[in-house]
Amino acid sequence: MATTPSADPDRRANERDGPLPALLLVLTLTTGVVDAASYLGLGHVFVANMTGNVVFLGFAAAGAVDFSLPALFAALIGFLGGALVAGRLGARASAHRGQLLAQSLLLELLLVGVALVFAIGTSGDPRPLVQAGLVALLAIAMGVQNASARRLGVADLTTTVLTLTLTGLAADARATKEERARAKRRLAATGTMLLGAALGALLQFQFGGVAPLVLALCLLLANSAAAYRAARSTEAWTSSGRT
Repeated sequence: MATTPSADPDRRANERDGPLPALLLVLTLTTGVVDAASYLGLGHVFVANMTGNVVFLGFAAAGAVDFSLPALFAALIGFLGGALVAGRLGARASAHRGQLLAQSLLLELLLVGVALVFAIGTSGDPRPLVQAGLVALLAIAMGVQNASARRLGVADLTTTVLTLTLTGLAADARATKEERARAKRRLAATGTMLLGAALGALLQFQFGGVAPLVLALCLLLANSAAAYRAARSTEAWTSSGRT
């Protein structure tokens, strides 16, 4: 029996989420870039992966000396602050998912732009508090991104965390069309994060800490342009996210 269009999982996903999966994959790529830059160049700290930072704080409490406490606390506090701001933004914004993404991207773009200017102005300054200031700016941006992605409610695309994505990839590995469609998205998220981390690390090693932020800003600019177009859509996907 032929499969009707409405029964096709990929078609249903497109109808449910529109262009959001592609836009969130670009944000996942951006996450890999900035986390590589922060971990390799700013005192072994993540600006998007807070699980890692909590573990690092435990290491530091036990006497490990490879981690910067100011940077770790700046990342945690900044991320929470960014998530708080994005939560208020989502609550005040309309129910239009495209508009929510466009507004949050504008805020994230501003924060990363400020971080880039700060990085250029303090390039080569090894003081922990200077590094912590840059970490805080990037963490706020990642908090905004993560909270906005959560509110958009696109399955398997949190843009910053892959633990549950990988768990679902293995635990839900069944031969149904629905699971195969979700597996594609999970693999895409994992591969995109990996690519972003590799690009960020390569730029960090070759050109220093400013270069990864330039790439991140370019990715956000391109994504913001696409999100602006999505914000004007009147299709059904614009109102089907989480509340």
